[in-house]
Amino acid sequence: MTDAAQPEQLARREIDRLLVAAGWSVQDVGAANLAAARGVAIREFPLLSGFGFADYLLYVDGKACGVIEAKKQGATLTGVEAQSARYAQGLPPTLPAWRRPLPFIYESTGLETHCTNGVDPAPRARNVFAFHRPETLAEWLTQASADPPAAP
Repeated sequence: MTDAAQPEQLARREIDRLLVAAGWSVQDVGAANLAAARGVAIREFPLLSGFGFADYLLYVDGKACGVIEAKKQGATLTGVEAQSARYAQGLPPTLPAWRRPLPFIYESTGLETHCTNGVDPAPRARNVFAFHRPETLAEWLTQASADPPAAP
């Protein structure tokens, strides 16, 4: 492992730990099993051509709902929001999703985490103390589907 990769790898190990603590099944892309748990986080997920790889793609109830962009500890997360939002738009059309673009966008160093909740009427990045549980995201998605915003 190179010195340049080590800080981000340390952050990813901490992110893995935080995801598991929040009830997610963290899996590698080559061995992903969406039926393993209600919430599945898949590492290094390939997106559409030109969109790169999401560090983590989040699935709830078998449908994609969010992405996590991992950065090394000490990195400023504010400047990463545009990159993460781009990943949320890069899901291949053949994959099931709650909505497109993906509504939940996280940036994390493992010590600091931002979340943009795309089902919020005024979505913006906010500091969060932990990753949301799969049950919480499912509830928000279900509520948003049942009560869509009024047409302008």
